[in-house]
Amino acid sequence: MDKRFLILIVALTAMLSVNAKVRLPHVIGNDMVLQQNTEARLWGWAKPGKKVKVTPSWDNNTYNATADKDGRWLVKVKTPAASFTPYSITFDDGDKLTITGVVSGEVWVCAGQSNMEMPVKGFGNCPVEGYNLAVADAVNSRGVHYVKIPSVMSMTPLDDADCQWKVCDPSTVGEASATGYFFARLLSRTLNIPVGLVEANKGGTRVESWLTRENLERYTQEPLDSMTMVQKFSWDYHRPLLWGNGTFNPILNYTVKGILFYQGCSNVGDPGNQYSDRLALLVRQWRDQFGLGEIPFYFVQIAPYNYEDNANGISGALLREQQFRAAQIIPNSSIVCTNDVVFPYETTQIHPAQKQPVGERLAFTALSRDYGFEKLQYKSSSYKDMTIKNDTIFIHTQDNYWCDAPFEQIEGFEIAGADRVFHPATARHFWQPGGGYWDEAIIVTSAEVKSPVAVRYCFKNFQIGNVKNGGGLPLFPFRTDQW
Repeated sequence: MDKRFLILIVALTAMLSVNAKVRLPHVIGNDMVLQQNTEARLWGWAKPGKKVKVTPSWDNNTYNATADKDGRWLVKVKTPAASFTPYSITFDDGDKLTITGVVSGEVWVCAGQSNMEMPVKGFGNCPVEGYNLAVADAVNSRGVHYVKIPSVMSMTPLDDADCQWKVCDPSTVGEASATGYFFARLLSRTLNIPVGLVEANKGGTRVESWLTRENLERYTQEPLDSMTMVQKFSWDYHRPLLWGNGTFNPILNYTVKGILFYQGCSNVGDPGNQYSDRLALLVRQWRDQFGLGEIPFYFVQIAPYNYEDNANGISGALLREQQFRAAQIIPNSSIVCTNDVVFPYETTQIHPAQKQPVGERLAFTALSRDYGFEKLQYKSSSYKDMTIKNDTIFIHTQDNYWCDAPFEQIEGFEIAGADRVFHPATARHFWQPGGGYWDEAIIVTSAEVKSPVAVRYCFKNFQIGNVKNGGGLPLFPFRTDQW
């Protein structure tokens, strides 16, 4: 037989063997983290009707699936308790494929726009505070793994994304979401288990960017024709539908613990309750799509910023108010306040440098609500009620953990009379033994307002207050008026 013919036969046989091998989505691969103590979903593609055997090394049980007419298959495998032990998983449809370095732990999604996307190394002219320390310390963070889903648009839902899991160390930590990494680092070290981050986000996106066509058609007036989208939104990241289809849909089969969300800047200016209602809609959509029940949804309030080049405007404050409302109407959710984690000079910096406290506050929330650390004081205090006595307003807060600090020289309050003109106010802690209703309060006065009727706290685009509770967490900005 001709030698060249033999070489061709061997080459064709090899090609057929490769083509026959089961195909996995990129999110299922080496070094991935599987959600512990659950039935984690594994899926992929094979020749229609082909039987696929899935065998994880932690129990050597074989799980069977059959590819449907479109070549799709899915199995649920029982995962072990979290540990740093690396496992392998073999997929066999007649030709074996094995992935390695798989660990069992806790898996969280990092969703939202650029302040979630912002990596530990920062963006151009947007540094992350503590970068060098984070890199040096990453030798201790091999329990943190992450996978970044490429930010792509699609008119139709995509099933796969070109991505790869990475183990955090000094050479890789810089590319991880800073907010996500500081969350995962604290969670991993506190629980002493691996934590996986699935980063599916895109800078500049609106809530509508992640909604499905069905929800957009039913609940919004957003344009869904590609040409109309381009005409209305010159910035592609503002376009509806596309980012959910291209960037989020590929992860929906993955079994996760919960969702972390940092978004809102691009929805500043939305009318009424539109933002909070649509955020609640998005959370319902994602929970339905993941099919894992009412998984936790923990999100971040947008930081102070000069929206519309006006520090004293309130468009940003109104969006923060909507985010606070969202936390009240979304089940199993919690919101992190960031009023204090901007520097005074960051008035025009949409990406504040202090990402470590943001990630750690999310971690405190998860540790307390989901992992049994009930003594953690993870909530920011918020406005409860007020009483007016002569020229003084007495403010009471909730979730303050028996502390409204500082005791004196409190900053951030304004009060107004019937003329609706707000004036900077003097505020201090008030305590009077046996004083009845006013025995513990923040009292607020202004020499220019003799008969106050309303009070605001940091209710501006950019205003940094200094009120903190017993957990060292900032008071949520608020207003008592609806002017």
